[in-house]
Amino acid sequence: MTPVSAVIITFNEERNIERCLLSVQGIVDEIVVVDSFSKDKTKEICEKYKVKFIEHSFEGHIEQKNWAITQATFPHVLSLDADEALDETLKNEILKVKKNWNANAYSMNRLTNYCGKWVKHCGWYPDTKLRLWDSRKGKWGGDNPHDKFELYDSSDKTIHLKGDILHYSYYTRQDHYKQVEYFTTILSNAQFKRGKKATLIITVFSPIIKFIKDYFIKLGFLDGATGFTICRISAYATYLKYKKLSKLWKINQIK
Repeated sequence: MTPVSAVIITFNEERNIERCLLSVQGIVDEIVVVDSFSKDKTKEICEKYKVKFIEHSFEGHIEQKNWAITQATFPHVLSLDADEALDETLKNEILKVKKNWNANAYSMNRLTNYCGKWVKHCGWYPDTKLRLWDSRKGKWGGDNPHDKFELYDSSDKTIHLKGDILHYSYYTRQDHYKQVEYFTTILSNAQFKRGKKATLIITVFSPIIKFIKDYFIKLGFLDGATGFTICRISAYATYLKYKKLSKLWKINQIK
């Protein structure tokens, strides 16, 4: 049977981490938690379980996750965020994989819970993620904060597993707005460094297009009032990202 290390990065995750840890108990052979010096009870909760708990300064989501992989005992890694957990079907699928590991990576769907409601549309599902892999075959890439695991050879064999990662994203609307503020700052800075600019047309029309795409084309309306809220805030996030990007260019021109 192939041993697997679960690797999780954390920062002030006392609300979520125990659920995450419990979901991988009996499924993986090691749990590695790399924490960015949490100020809450995250460390205390982790110490209740058989966890390799390591504190490491945060330099970015991608950088932190790549560093965290190096702390795993086993090359085969299951990567989860602290606000995620495995459902029963996915647990059984991973146990089967451990008995017969025959791909370089395994993908799985992620189902998000928004303020107590499971979201099946809005472009939020199936939200397929590559989360179980041989860490020697790739690394975390993408653009912060939207990281993704990338295989060195895109033709490497991948298999999709049944079941879902259960993602407990936001408990309140305020949580959503708080993350929008945080993520759009990171995104706008990343795009500024790449030389991308935000024209007035892009800033005005991109949020409108985003809402139409998520609410109508991706059937967000089928999620009812929750779907409308998600699509509206997602459109606002698009606007805010370009607004911040435009501001960065103005500041740079002044200098």
